[in-house]
Amino acid sequence: MKWVWFTIAWISFILGIIGAFVPILPTTPFLLLAAFLFSKSSPRFHKMVMNLPWAGEAMKDWQDNRVIGIKAKFLCVTMIIFSLLIFWYVPKVQLFIKVFLSLILSSVGIFVVCQKSSSK
Repeated sequence: MKWVWFTIAWISFILGIIGAFVPILPTTPFLLLAAFLFSKSSPRFHKMVMNLPWAGEAMKDWQDNRVIGIKAKFLCVTMIIFSLLIFWYVPKVQLFIKVFLSLILSSVGIFVVCQKSSSK
């Protein structure tokens, strides 16, 4: 079963990296999923993901304290707004897709904003 977790972890990690460059694809959930799955399958790669220079601290904060920092919240909400603006102003995207994506992105934004900002 470890190899299944390991394979899914790598897929999730790769999707997270791609998500750093593609506005519609989220980065953080995929990296958190990769960290969780690597913790079940490979301590070495779990450590690698948790020590990423650009995401490791935030992931440790979430894992240890369920905290999302103010900077991360601001960036998340900004990217959600940016993504929604793109979708709503692209004329060839059908209305139900716009509404569906708006509901998903709004839900993510609400979740992120409602989380604690510090462990104090």
